[in-house]
Amino acid sequence: MSHKYDNAGQQRILRALLILAGNEFNGIAPGELAKSMSESPSTATRDLHNLKEAGFAEQIQETGRWRLGPKVIQVSLAFSQELSRARARLDEVSNRYTRLP
Repeated sequence: MSHKYDNAGQQRILRALLILAGNEFNGIAPGELAKSMSESPSTATRDLHNLKEAGFAEQIQETGRWRLGPKVIQVSLAFSQELSRARARLDEVSNRYTRLP
């Protein structure tokens, strides 16, 4: 369903991130990414550049292939840390309310 705030370029970048996921060791060639997204190679190259600028993708020097960058993992780790903090708060509240007087 299309919405007036949808932006084709932004949606394409997000699809590229999902395609890169799971290819962290061998990476994916720009042409493979373009084919997976049904886009031109130049569009895929532009998207990869923008993902790289944001820290969400990086090029493997030895092969020229692309993979997710460290920023994605940093976001994941931040979520994990916040989840741990929330779990600790929940445990503290649970302990306060379930203690016998």
